[in-house]
Amino acid sequence: MFRQGLIFATVLLVADQISKWWILFVVDLPTARNIPLLELGPVGLDLTMVWNRGVTFGLLSGDGAWNHVLLAAVALAISGFLLRWLHKAENRLVAYALGAVIGGAIGNVIDRLRFGAVVDFVDVHAWGWHWYVFNVADAAIVLGVLALVYDALFQPQKRTTHSP
Repeated sequence: MFRQGLIFATVLLVADQISKWWILFVVDLPTARNIPLLELGPVGLDLTMVWNRGVTFGLLSGDGAWNHVLLAAVALAISGFLLRWLHKAENRLVAYALGAVIGGAIGNVIDRLRFGAVVDFVDVHAWGWHWYVFNVADAAIVLGVLALVYDALFQPQKRTTHSP
């Protein structure tokens, strides 16, 4: 399971970094700022450039010179804990979920160290309400966490028997 999770983390990390390179240097979204992609009635998908200096939903976005380094260090520490958990994963769902979270976290760490902020660019909106702008790494993290919650709540657990 460990190997599968690591391969999945690597694939997601590469996909995240390629998508960010494409957004920054091919599409040049920092100059364009917003590109509508899809409108289906009240539902839409746009490319919108956001430099996220905080964590999810822009929380903890400080102006300190070392804020991005501190957030990157925290994410790396959490990734280390998740790697240890991945080593003990008992099923494929947990291995892939942990791989998704690890790959996404490292993708965002790379951004923080390269740019001082995370490159976010996917803007989904419906009926005048916009979800937070996100990237491939963010989507991997959220889906990975949801899979872990699903596994914890709905997967049958092995029962251990203890001899008296």
